[in-house]
Amino acid sequence: MAFRDLLIVGAGGFARETAAAIHDFRAPRGSSGWRLLGFLDDDPARQGTEVDGVPVLGDAEAVHKWPDALVVVCTGSPTNRWSRTRIVTRLGLPDTRWATLVHVSAVLPRTCEVGPGSVLMAQTVLTTAVRVGAHAHTMPHVVLTHDDDVGAFATLAAGVRLAGGVTVGRGAYLGAGAMVREHRGVGAWSLVGMGSVVTRDVPPAEVWAGVPARRLRSAPVPADVDVRRRGGDVDEC
Repeated sequence: MAFRDLLIVGAGGFARETAAAIHDFRAPRGSSGWRLLGFLDDDPARQGTEVDGVPVLGDAEAVHKWPDALVVVCTGSPTNRWSRTRIVTRLGLPDTRWATLVHVSAVLPRTCEVGPGSVLMAQTVLTTAVRVGAHAHTMPHVVLTHDDDVGAFATLAAGVRLAGGVTVGRGAYLGAGAMVREHRGVGAWSLVGMGSVVTRDVPPAEVWAGVPARRLRSAPVPADVDVRRRGGDVDEC
């Protein structure tokens, strides 16, 4: 069987980590594995260079030069949580073009669902009836337990733990080592600080941190990002 071509949008930290693990992601159906063509990055200074030995082939719009390649967007940070949704919206690709990358060491039972464009890194564990929306990212050693619902474009940094029945809204960002109590919610585009313990619902577009986590401030969201949309959809792109 042939390898499946892949383009990674972004050339920052998470994109580089994804590229480094390319041969450790489960092969897409009907292929023997992934073949990374290169990065695509909107920073002109990176275009035409190499990052960790991987060529930067152009800006994000260059996805259209390789119509048979699958694509994954690996951008986003605590201070720019909406970059991924902006790029996905701008590119307007059908679901069939988005790669879903699941590390071979991840635990993903048949009762769980992962949306297109998402990346589950090493040692991510989904127990049962977990739903991960489109274009969500889990970094290494994330644990999602029964009936969790992780919204589209959400980011769970290394070591995040969600108890059962937790809802994480669209575009929310949970810092490394954060934990969320059962049946609590983290609202869309909110930021939970690293090492925090969430025992109460976090409203949309707020920053919470501490043990137990408390509200620090509001987190304004750009006007072109809709905080009212539900974050768990897997078919929204």
